[in-house]
Amino acid sequence: MTDPTNNPTSPTDPRSTDNVVNSQQATAWNGYEGRHWADHQDRYDALNDGANVPLLEAAALTPTDRVLDIGCGNGRVTRLAAGRAAYALGIDLSAPMLERARASAAAESVGNVDFVQADAQVYGFEEAAFDAAVSRFGVMFFADPVEGFGTIGRALRPGGRLAFVCPQDFGRMDQSTVFAAIAEHVRLPDLSQSTGPSPLAFADPGHTGRVLADAGFGDVAVEDIEAPQHWGRDAQDAARFLFGFGPLRHWLREANADSVAEERARQAAADAFRAYQGATGVRLMGRYWLVTAVHP
Repeated sequence: MTDPTNNPTSPTDPRSTDNVVNSQQATAWNGYEGRHWADHQDRYDALNDGANVPLLEAAALTPTDRVLDIGCGNGRVTRLAAGRAAYALGIDLSAPMLERARASAAAESVGNVDFVQADAQVYGFEEAAFDAAVSRFGVMFFADPVEGFGTIGRALRPGGRLAFVCPQDFGRMDQSTVFAAIAEHVRLPDLSQSTGPSPLAFADPGHTGRVLADAGFGDVAVEDIEAPQHWGRDAQDAARFLFGFGPLRHWLREANADSVAEERARQAAADAFRAYQGATGVRLMGRYWLVTAVHP
C-alpha cells in the first residue's frame, strides 16, 4: 500500500515525527485513549458510522480523486473514501489506532490507502497533492485551527474540496441526558462550554466560518444533520462502554469519586440509557454540523 507518486507515508518519513505541536493530544491518543479506541474499533464505528454517507457524499469524490483523511483514527473513513476514489491517505497522531487502521485495510484488501502518524496541523504535505480532504470528528483538536486548516489547504489542488463533520452544542445531543444523570452523583465539568481543542471546538458555525476564511477557504457551507449512534446491546452494556471512555475516567479521577459514588453514577447512566433501548439495542441521536468549503 504505497503511494506511487510521493510516498509521504513511510513510518521512517522524518516529516511524521519532526513536528508535533499538539503535544497533549499526542499523549492522550498514544496512551489510554488511543488504545481504548483501537481495542473497541467496532463499537466506536457503531457510534460514528451514521455520519459516513453524508460526509462522503458532501465530498463528491470521483474515481480519479486523491483524498486526505484528517484525524483518521482507526481508518474507517479512509477505507470508505478509497472505495470511491483512486487513493486515500489517512493521517493521525495515534500509533495504536493507525496499527488498527493498517490491519483493517489489509484484512479488507484495500490496497489504495496509506497511513501516516503525524500532526496534521504542521505536517509537510506535498503541495496540491489532493483533490479532497475529509474528516469524521478529527479536526476539532488543532491547537491553532487556522494554521491547521491552512496546512490542509496547501495540500489541496486549486479548487480542492474540504468536508468534515463535527458535533453541535452538547445540549442538543441525546447523550447529554446520560451525562446529566451521571453528574447527579459525581462532579463533571461543564460540558456545554468549550475552550481550545475539544469535541465542541466548532459547535458555533460562525466561528467555524471565520476560521476557514482566515485559513484561505471559500464557499463555506454548514448543514445541520442528524445521525443515530449505537451505544450497546442494552442499557447496562452501554453504561459499561461509556465508563471506559478516557475523558470520563479522567473526570472521575479529578472529582476524587469514591467507589460508591462511581457505582451510583454508573447505574444512573444505565437508567438513562434505558430510555433509548429498543429491539436493536441502545440508539441515541447525534446532531452534527456537516461543513464544506473550497480551496481557491
